[in-house]
Amino acid sequence: MERISRRTAMRIGGTAGLAALTAACSAAPSAPPRPKIDPFDLDPVELTKKMVRFDTSHNGEGGRTLPHAQMLRDIFDAAGARTEIIPTPKPDNAHFIARVPGAGRARPLLFLGHSDVVSVERERWSVDPYRADVVDGWVYGRGTLDMKGTNAAFVSALLKHLGEGARFDRDIVFLSDCDEEAGPHGTSWLAKQDWAKIDAGAVITEGGWILTRSDGVTPMLAAVTVIDKTAANVELTATGTTTHSSKPMPDSAIIRLNRAIGRLADYQPPVAITPTARPYFEALAAATDNPQLASAVRILLGAGDQNERNRAGDLVVQLSPYPWLHNALMRHTITQVIEQSGYRTNVMPGSASAIMNLRLIPGGPSVAGTLDQMRATLGGDNQLKLQLTARGLGQQTPEQLLTQYEGRLTNTPSGTDTDVYRALEQALKDTYAGVPVTPGPFEAGTSSSPWRERGIPVYGIYPYPVDNDTIVRMHGNDERVRADALHHAHDLMYRVLAPLRTP
Repeated sequence: MERISRRTAMRIGGTAGLAALTAACSAAPSAPPRPKIDPFDLDPVELTKKMVRFDTSHNGEGGRTLPHAQMLRDIFDAAGARTEIIPTPKPDNAHFIARVPGAGRARPLLFLGHSDVVSVERERWSVDPYRADVVDGWVYGRGTLDMKGTNAAFVSALLKHLGEGARFDRDIVFLSDCDEEAGPHGTSWLAKQDWAKIDAGAVITEGGWILTRSDGVTPMLAAVTVIDKTAANVELTATGTTTHSSKPMPDSAIIRLNRAIGRLADYQPPVAITPTARPYFEALAAATDNPQLASAVRILLGAGDQNERNRAGDLVVQLSPYPWLHNALMRHTITQVIEQSGYRTNVMPGSASAIMNLRLIPGGPSVAGTLDQMRATLGGDNQLKLQLTARGLGQQTPEQLLTQYEGRLTNTPSGTDTDVYRALEQALKDTYAGVPVTPGPFEAGTSSSPWRERGIPVYGIYPYPVDNDTIVRMHGNDERVRADALHHAHDLMYRVLAPLRTP
């Protein structure tokens, strides 16, 4: 039906014109109504699934997070919170902030989540990574573990409090970061735009794991992380002869590179039990039901020299049901992540390169010393060059990067003498039947640097119990989290907030 303009209606005149206009407008298609949301009765499993179904993945360029932010806005608006969507220079890429005003008796508590996720190798998934299937009690999908499940647990717990009419002694802020996964407009960008919107007295974010016993269900040990490892990229470049591919030669850049990578794969930086890691491993020795592992950890903690410490560390990794996690908590780690070489099938290329990701534990060995050991492992081949690279980080020189990373090794952990840490500790014990709780380091990084740099305490927790298989799927294929664990996570976060309620 042809729509009638206001001018046409006036020309038709009088009541007839208005009637025509009314009829035309009523016949025009209208936007579908927003679905009714009960923000005070959000199921954490259903909310996790809803979040996963937004494809917010990217490869470092920033994800399409605006629709996800709009969904969060609708939920928090329905609960009466103050909300804001902050667009970044990238189209459809946005941060989301919700604030629940409190009594102002303490500085705000900020929950820092991220809505973006890493991309997937879709052909290697057994399910659609963005359909959020539930199979045998597991919720599958990119972001279920890291960290949309955590976000869903916090959001549902906070809004349950509000549904009960609760008021808190301080503002509670929920920030959904759009570019945590190495995007260009993450929380550091946001902090420069308007720090006041995200200023806080304490921050809870992703981090520590609730490790299970051999049944994969019963919690054994809960870690609240108080410091993150920092990431650095190292580039290894090999050169060789460029020639026609019909004449293979031993002086091949690709072969030289891969042989060098093989040598580096056998190298491990030395074990370093930092003051932050020590209480974690002490708690592990007390919590494990494997007496051999407990003994190995105690030998590690009492080692008198570096050789003994390295041997004990290797034994701990061998015996641990979480070998890759515990290896990462006791030393710098090196992971080969990207290789590049060649440009035609009929040319043997004269150069090849690989990027390795270093994860550096604060308080550990120097970065310069680690690089020297890596170069020594490679031998004296002058056709191999290894140096820090600013790939994805700007235009810094290797020398500037070295100064930056050495400085980060001196970062200090967040203190545990705060009401927020105590609330986390008690909530973990209450939710998971007295599970031991310890502070410790996080083997990866988070987007918490703007707060840590300002001396604001940051505590990390993934609030659901996990086994080793679940941890390994993080950033991997068939990422998943147990549905019942999401309900426990909701209960945990509800208990964390309970002491902050005012009478």
